[in-house]
Amino acid sequence: MTYFVSLLLMALIMGLIAVASNPTPYFAALGLMVAAGVGCGVLIGSGGPFLSLVLFLIYLGGMLVVFAYSAALAAEPFPEAWGSRSVMGYVLVYSLGVVLTGGLFWGGWHEGSWAAIDELKEFSVLRGDVGGVAMMYSFGGTMLVICAWVLLLTLLVVLELTRGLSRGTLRAV
Repeated sequence: MTYFVSLLLMALIMGLIAVASNPTPYFAALGLMVAAGVGCGVLIGSGGPFLSLVLFLIYLGGMLVVFAYSAALAAEPFPEAWGSRSVMGYVLVYSLGVVLTGGLFWGGWHEGSWAAIDELKEFSVLRGDVGGVAMMYSFGGTMLVICAWVLLLTLLVVLELTRGLSRGTLRAV
């Protein structure tokens, strides 16, 4: 399981490098979706499947808004893909930065951090993520409703901005 979570963490870093290095919003939004999915996989590996599901659903709503906005604003006939020279240069620079930062902090800080939630108590009645669900709904329910309202409002604003040539805010240049 440790190897699987390590593989997911490496995929998360590669997804974040793909987001940071790509100037085209189409491919950056795809990299962000991959990074969100892999991050939820890391949460599942750590013992939080419900939190991972809620986070992924919220990310899907946010990614829908981001992708609609980026697709509306970036109407490039020939977008730069991941194989172009400038993007590969950014990928190499960011990868070198990650390796150097990892080498700087390579000193055993991660040895005690691989414990899952369920392994912390011997005679637990509830799973760790189920106990967190009650806490999230009791203290964070209002914030969850506010976040859903803000996502809906953002989606409506994006749709209003990109409604059309005659009535929308954006005009053809």
